[in-house]
Amino acid sequence: MPVAGPPAGRLLAAAGLIGGVPAVALLALLGFGWVEPLPGAVALLACIATAFVLARIWLGNLRRLGDALRRAAAGEADPREESGGILLPSVAAIADDMRRLARSVNERSDLVLRLRRADEAVVERLPDPLVVLDANGAALRANAAARALFGGAGGVGGLAAGGIGDLAALLRHPALAEALDAARAGAPAAVDVALPVPVARELKVHVIPMEPPLADGGRQVLVLSDRTRDRAVERMRADFVANASHELRTPLASVIGFIETLRGPARDDAEARDRFLGIMAEQSERMRRLIDDLLGLSRIETTEHQPPEGEVDLASLAAAEAAALAPILAARGARLETALEPGTVAAPADAEQLGQVLRNLLENAVRHGKEGGTVRLSVAPAAPDPRLPARPGAMLAVSDDGPGIARHHLPRLTERFYRVDRGRSRSSGGTGLGLAIVKHIVNRHRGHLLIESEEGAGATFRVWLPAERAAK
Repeated sequence: MPVAGPPAGRLLAAAGLIGGVPAVALLALLGFGWVEPLPGAVALLACIATAFVLARIWLGNLRRLGDALRRAAAGEADPREESGGILLPSVAAIADDMRRLARSVNERSDLVLRLRRADEAVVERLPDPLVVLDANGAALRANAAARALFGGAGGVGGLAAGGIGDLAALLRHPALAEALDAARAGAPAAVDVALPVPVARELKVHVIPMEPPLADGGRQVLVLSDRTRDRAVERMRADFVANASHELRTPLASVIGFIETLRGPARDDAEARDRFLGIMAEQSERMRRLIDDLLGLSRIETTEHQPPEGEVDLASLAAAEAAALAPILAARGARLETALEPGTVAAPADAEQLGQVLRNLLENAVRHGKEGGTVRLSVAPAAPDPRLPARPGAMLAVSDDGPGIARHHLPRLTERFYRVDRGRSRSSGGTGLGLAIVKHIVNRHRGHLLIESEEGAGATFRVWLPAERAAK
């Protein structure tokens, strides 16, 4: 490939520097007549021609040396000289040194790149969530554990839009803001942070200042420990003891009293014995249901901060639960009307837990509806509603035709052991935990529970669930 020569002005200047002094001397000799005109003119022309040739060679060498320097600066491995042209010995030596320097720089660059990638891989695979912040406290990147904690899935900083909301809430927390200020002053800090939404989380955050800053400009590193499950287990133990001791006291006292009666005055009374044994069996069954619901609620609460995985066909699940409800419907003389739209999917979702939601709502509707009345179950894609998220969702609804619920009771229906009519609830076999279980399952699914009722007009329980299918 032909190489363009140097510009004319630069060539002329270089030739002047090389041959200017000899040319001026020859002109002086010719002017004073100290040399013959013809030999002098030939010598002058030879001097000028030689100066131009040497200038062109020198400028070409400098240009090629400059190209070698630029290639080395760009990180190209082992730059080679262009073919053609004369290479001066000094320039050749410099070019050889440049090749060796370029190889050394490239090898060092490759080593630094490999080490940097290894460091990033180690950070990415750390089991603890880690977030890197810039000098202004904005998130630069996060490892896989942090993205999982905040619901992220890639993108800038490694966090998706859903996770950014949680992370933004964390960074705005007053306690963390104080810790970040301390870290900017060069002091590591640790702080406990509680995030109430979209689901309660309790985090231990270690703030580590980076001086000098990381290669990507990171000035603080947040190391997070999710204490939500540990704290939930602690509360579960305390709540279980408190609830069990409170709710089991009455049926247990009843069973103990009947046992003492059967051992004493009613020892030989067959009629009383049969009646008391029947009551003891009912009370024992009540205690069993209560313990089962308490344990189930505790298990749900310990995993509430972890979103489920998978997809659930709500229409098929609702049909199966409706079929299993037949004995309870028959006992109450009630009938079930269904409107199940095929292909209605909840995702991400846990089929076992959503089945429990359906069972609790259906049994609640049968117990509190009219005897011989109608229970309605519907499943369909969610219609737009200002009370609900705008993203895709599925809606399941259970309605009864019972006496309804007074408005002032509605906000407290999902509290543990809250009963609108305590006597009726217990006589119908309720534990007071069914709606609390529904609430916590819906929270785990990042859904919404809406309760609508008027006195004398029955009640409707609507559950909105996300329907965001995973990308195939």
